[in-house]
Amino acid sequence: MADSNGTATAERRSRGIRATGRRRKAPSRRRRVLTVSLCALASVVLLGGAGLGYVYYQLNGNLKGVDINAALGTDRPQNIDDGSMDILVMGSDSRAGKNSDYGRDEGGARSDTAMIVHIYKGHKKASVVGIPRDTLVERPDCTVKGRTVPGQRRAMFNTAYEVGGAPCAVKTVETMSKIRMDHFIEVDFTGFKKLIDALGGVGITTTKSIDDEYSHLHLKPGKHTLDGEQALGLVRTRHGVPGGDGSDLGRIQLQQAFIKALMNQVKSIGLLTSPTKLYNIAETATKAITTDTELNSVGELTGLAKSLGGIGSENVDMVTLPVTGDTIDKDRVVPLERQSQQVWQALHQDKDIPKSAIQGSAGDKGGTGNYVK
Repeated sequence: MADSNGTATAERRSRGIRATGRRRKAPSRRRRVLTVSLCALASVVLLGGAGLGYVYYQLNGNLKGVDINAALGTDRPQNIDDGSMDILVMGSDSRAGKNSDYGRDEGGARSDTAMIVHIYKGHKKASVVGIPRDTLVERPDCTVKGRTVPGQRRAMFNTAYEVGGAPCAVKTVETMSKIRMDHFIEVDFTGFKKLIDALGGVGITTTKSIDDEYSHLHLKPGKHTLDGEQALGLVRTRHGVPGGDGSDLGRIQLQQAFIKALMNQVKSIGLLTSPTKLYNIAETATKAITTDTELNSVGELTGLAKSLGGIGSENVDMVTLPVTGDTIDKDRVVPLERQSQQVWQALHQDKDIPKSAIQGSAGDKGGTGNYVK
């Protein structure tokens, strides 16, 4: 699944591709920790000194890449260089290896979390669109190890990753949105926990008790500094939250609140004042993530990270894909066609997502939107 960093880098250079953060160049996680990972890696570049070459070598060796361009070929939306960028950020819920603490390994992984991060031209603000994993979509045909996995109507969104890995997940998103994904970033349970611990935890304030036996999270109202295990519990929880609907929609709202807290934490800890802590975070981040092969080097990641350095949590608009309950299966949701098209059109045109796009949507009504600050 992973590709050689050296080969991918050489190919990029031969095509003249640089990590400028510009969108739609020729074909160039945690899951919820995009900003943390990139900021940590960007800071490594600023360290300087005699040890930098070793740092680059060490961190490059940690990175894993998936060649999305080779897997998908030319059957993709058009590349349009307008200065913006779209990144698919996913969280894998594989129970294999160290992730077995979170359930039985059934031979596959699904996208427990999926977010489209749209960076606007100028890289001063972003919109994040969360896709509920239980959303019924038309999954396209995907090619896996030379064989075709037939598409499926009314397939749960998270099965795309399960049957075809990152390339199929990207193809499904591109089919839905008609927007080409410039990059892909994935992180798993264990990597997420370690990254939060390396940061020294993340501070949040809960307005109500959260008591979830499934995610093993128990928090009283008030201020908390969550360690990695607790943070993972928060972003996975959908039970035991008073007023929540017990669905993936409520969980997405908690994830969105946590991401903003995470961004604020990164800004507040002053990574450059502690080279040891900085290196530990960068080491953890590079082991935690899998990217497309256009990003799986320290140079590419840091170039991208520096271009995004001006985006603060106050400049990030977070929404859930407009959905409604499925009329056949009450445990599933389906996209609201008109409102979803408003979302995709806004991102395609590099415009703010209009408020009308989420009107009537169940997506942002999970009941947990104000539980975490």
